[in-house]
Amino acid sequence: MFKHSHPYPAFIPDNATKLIVGTLPPPRFTTGHLKPGDVNFCYGSRDGQLWKILSDIFNLDLTYKNTSVAINQRKTFLKTHKIGICDMVAVAYREKIDASDLGIKQPELRDLIAILKQHESIKQLLFMGGNAKNGPEYFFRKILKNYDLKLEQTEAKTPKEHRLLLDGREIKTVSLTAPSGAANRAVGSMQLYKAMKKKSLVGNTLEFRVWQYTPYFLS
Repeated sequence: MFKHSHPYPAFIPDNATKLIVGTLPPPRFTTGHLKPGDVNFCYGSRDGQLWKILSDIFNLDLTYKNTSVAINQRKTFLKTHKIGICDMVAVAYREKIDASDLGIKQPELRDLIAILKQHESIKQLLFMGGNAKNGPEYFFRKILKNYDLKLEQTEAKTPKEHRLLLDGREIKTVSLTAPSGAANRAVGSMQLYKAMKKKSLVGNTLEFRVWQYTPYFLS
């Protein structure tokens, strides 16, 4: 079994109002065997699309190389826009060494409720994926059970929205379509995507995610 340890601590600026929540980066970020074009930071996989999406939304000019410049560009952006990143899984095990969420076994989860209590400025969780097994929302719900808390659905259409009441404070959540390359096939099969593409509102799965993510990151 491969021990898949998360290589990065949570990155949460003191005044963060939004928190990006995923699961784990690909195993090569744990072993340190990065590919050309990877960036040694959260969501730094060259195959992932989160930073490409954010670059389109915020008109960023990001470097896609494993350099301190690329890392600092991303940290500066997050601090400027009051956005944090905290993935759900601290440690997991895998029989097959890949990045599949379904392959996660024996996960040790980060206590996101305790983290939210430490960062009272956070008002919204941006899940990088839905409530499918071993997705970020799925793991978050497991943590909620430890506190006898529940999510209340406020929007049933994709992307699904919920709210959490925590010590009298409302925290909104949204489950965005995962930014991984592996999710492209799922996006391509969405009726909404097909309809938008037919009307030339989007040209590809990346543009669809930019359209979906924009109101949540700019609000």
